[in-house]
Amino acid sequence: MTNTQSSGWGSRVGLILAMAGNAVGLGNFLRFPAQAIANGGGAFIIPYLVCFLLMGLPLLFVEWSMGRYGGKHGQHSTPFIFDAMGRAPYWKYFGVFGIFTNIAVAAFYCYLESWALSWAYYSVTGEFTGMSQAEVGAFFTNYIELGTNHPVVFWMICLIINTWILSRGLSGGVEKVAKIGMPLLLAFGAILAFTGITLQAEPGGAINDGVVGLNYLWTPDFNSIWSFKVWVAAAGQIFFTLSLGMGSIHCYASYLNSREDIALNAMSAGWMNEFVEVVLGSAVIIPISIGYLGIDAVTEMVAGGSGLGIGFAVLPNLFAGWGTFGIFAGVMWFGLLFFAGITSSLAMGTPVMGFLKDNFNVKEKTGAWIFGAIILILGIPCVLSQDAFNEYDYWAGTIALVIFAMIEIVLFAWVFGMDKGWKEINTGADIKVPGIFRFIIQYVSPIFLIVVFIGAAPGIWENATKETSFYGWLARFLLVGLFVGIALMVYIAKKRNNPIYKEDESFDKPTH
Repeated sequence: MTNTQSSGWGSRVGLILAMAGNAVGLGNFLRFPAQAIANGGGAFIIPYLVCFLLMGLPLLFVEWSMGRYGGKHGQHSTPFIFDAMGRAPYWKYFGVFGIFTNIAVAAFYCYLESWALSWAYYSVTGEFTGMSQAEVGAFFTNYIELGTNHPVVFWMICLIINTWILSRGLSGGVEKVAKIGMPLLLAFGAILAFTGITLQAEPGGAINDGVVGLNYLWTPDFNSIWSFKVWVAAAGQIFFTLSLGMGSIHCYASYLNSREDIALNAMSAGWMNEFVEVVLGSAVIIPISIGYLGIDAVTEMVAGGSGLGIGFAVLPNLFAGWGTFGIFAGVMWFGLLFFAGITSSLAMGTPVMGFLKDNFNVKEKTGAWIFGAIILILGIPCVLSQDAFNEYDYWAGTIALVIFAMIEIVLFAWVFGMDKGWKEINTGADIKVPGIFRFIIQYVSPIFLIVVFIGAAPGIWENATKETSFYGWLARFLLVGLFVGIALMVYIAKKRNNPIYKEDESFDKPTH
């Protein structure tokens, strides 16, 4: 098949911002600081960076190159990208994970976005003014337990916004949002980070300077480095923050020109995400919350490795005490979270639209609304029950990512072949990728991923056998049904289209 895409990226800057937006999500600002505190503080950065170099960056190279290769054959989703590279009948069914994960994660991610959007609204209306810390916490608990109908209203608004933007296509929708949302996100993050770091202890207000929180966050506990749990947490954070093992990177890259510099693009998007996470993500919620609440209170809040409670139940109360600037601080903080969320969820919709368009001739606009309808149906249990939310998060947002990554790197390095794979990575690259990454991709990353999966195996069994509510079982049923349904559509598409893949004749020609 030839690449007959009718839409693509308008500019390289737009592509990189969209890719960075795909990676930069709620986890950069809420999950990473809490993970660092719970896993050794400053010492956590050591396994974190090792995981980035041995697993994160290699997988970025792999996913970008696989996506571009699939685009040469007119495919923009992983089932038939895998089919083109593997040439065995079963590979396309492993590629089902690349559609399944995006749909399942989007089902609860859009709900999280609605929290950020509604909290930005409440910041403007002064909802939290005059509330005590306990009252704000109770408001948040009541909110997520559906104590009012506001979550449903804002959730529906988020679904409509996502679907409408996706219906505008890549350059007309996704890219435009990335060009607006990412600069605003960075600007809001920089202002809040500066505010957090320069916070001064004052009588009747903050009890610590901002640097106290920053020092606490990065004070290393080197004993943690020897804990396997910490390494698993670091690997999980890399997956979570870079959007690896989902199939969205493959889809974005499939719309590139066959000679586009994917090596530089992958590194640009990856390092931008790391900057946002390590620098900006560390300098907002921890310095500000420790500044006002103290170290012991914050340590207790992040013991589980999540910053949701601080982000939504603590900061609004603190912002409310800042006067007029507090209104702007609330809008910037929750606006930042909303932009981080929506640029990620938009990336989750594109593989679904690409699959429908490539294999069933469904127009982009129609595909976007089909995606929105599926997210609406799957998202209802998440809105109604935290158990369903947790099931989606664990099985689709954690385990499926690792399984998919293991499969794709074996396909790329050992089935497609490292010789062809290395050429694909470096084709069009102005600066060649260091040769050490060839060895890492072929040997180190697969072993690393297998070890991580084995380490997570006891938790998988525990979660599979634990008791849950009706909504928890409903979520599991829907996840299984979703995977089987996508696999059936892949089977029908293969029978219907039976694509014949040819090697790209220009593959071995000089790149300049």
